[in-house]
Amino acid sequence: MVNYAPKTLQEALKLRQETQSVPYAGGTDLMVENRKDVSYLFINRVAELQQVLEDEAYIRIGSGVTFTQALENKLVPELMKEAVSKIAAPAIRNAGTFGGNLGNGSAKADSVLIEYVMDAKIRLLSVNGERIVDVDRFYKGRRDLDLRDDELIAEILIPKQKIEKYAYQKVGGRNALAISRISFAGIVDTQDGKIKRIAAAFGAVADTVLRYKEIEKTMLGKTVEEAKELRETYIKAYMDNMVLTRGRVSAEYRKAVCENLLRDFLELI
Repeated sequence: MVNYAPKTLQEALKLRQETQSVPYAGGTDLMVENRKDVSYLFINRVAELQQVLEDEAYIRIGSGVTFTQALENKLVPELMKEAVSKIAAPAIRNAGTFGGNLGNGSAKADSVLIEYVMDAKIRLLSVNGERIVDVDRFYKGRRDLDLRDDELIAEILIPKQKIEKYAYQKVGGRNALAISRISFAGIVDTQDGKIKRIAAAFGAVADTVLRYKEIEKTMLGKTVEEAKELRETYIKAYMDNMVLTRGRVSAEYRKAVCENLLRDFLELI
């Protein structure tokens, strides 16, 4: 096993191409695996990956940004802060990063749920250039990512948007240090008395985060009163589409909780 510790982004990309070593920054999940058959690329010294920036279209969260740094940064949306504030304990939040949470490929990842509901994009870099991929296309399944052997996750791009109302809930086995059994996030915005935007996503219930954009479209453009009348239809459509994996509790229990979380969210309309 060989470990590499580049100091610049270009050096990191070159090593990634030449060695296909596994990148990490905090290692809060990866190091627990204690794998002997791989080489590691320690990117915690790469300053270019540790920035939170903004441009006209996006809040750009570097893959090496820790959850603690995000909580202290005024650019990071409040919905994201609420989710990452519930990740494990302070020591984990001090070390764990957005890139690691994403690259772990788990539907239980707290920050990834918010990326889904906020229509985030993932910026991937290699020595050959960049790719920008929608987060729901980047996540193909459990530990199955659209990430090539020579690429690094560089940034999470969150569209700049005013969020009028949102809901977030993490259901775990205890109040602290809990891995999600079910997590939910939803956003709803109205304009001139009509639904301008609605998004709802569930984490930790399947191999990937579940969000159904086609169902959401049935609400768009409806008046608030029309949307209220469509609630039960909307909920039924979501439940009919949700195929859940069995976790520490039954799929039936998890689906019932999902329905209740969605129902509570729709009360925001």
